[in-house]
Amino acid sequence: MGENRSAPTLMENKNTVISEKLSAESISKVNGFLKSMGLFNLNFPPQYDTKDSFSELSRSFLKVQHVHRGKISCIVSVKPPIMNVYGSLHGGAVGDVAVRVATACARTIVGKDKELFLGELSISYLSSAPQNAAVIVNASIVRSGRSLTVVALDFRLKDSEKLCYISRATFYHVPVASL
Repeated sequence: MGENRSAPTLMENKNTVISEKLSAESISKVNGFLKSMGLFNLNFPPQYDTKDSFSELSRSFLKVQHVHRGKISCIVSVKPPIMNVYGSLHGGAVGDVAVRVATACARTIVGKDKELFLGELSISYLSSAPQNAAVIVNASIVRSGRSLTVVALDFRLKDSEKLCYISRATFYHVPVASL
């Protein structure tokens, strides 16, 4: 089955459980839909085909510009591995970048003696960031106290300064237990 195809379908994936109540036609339609969304076209390089490889993949498109106490600025390059089927930055990549940059920003204020726990992350998708665009991500501390830190982020196209996404992250401080 599928000797000439490079990627498996639902029927060929040994981890997929398919209900016996589904007809072959229904399964074929689901396979067609998933293929049209690019699910079976995941041709990742071998170094990214491992657990938590998305971390390395997403980090490769993120470059730090400035780091100051309570503020960080980075640039994200919108390239095909982090794009959606519509040719713009994937929402999951926006979320991943938001968490990474917000965590780094919080760490400029919160000492290593406290662990950070992401309690809340909100993202508003206002406009898309097209392929090959450079997106500037600015993060700043809104509030930092004894038990929590709030970070605000904005994502703007570098060329036009158009606002694409805004985000807010709330981190809870957890004291690191001494051994």
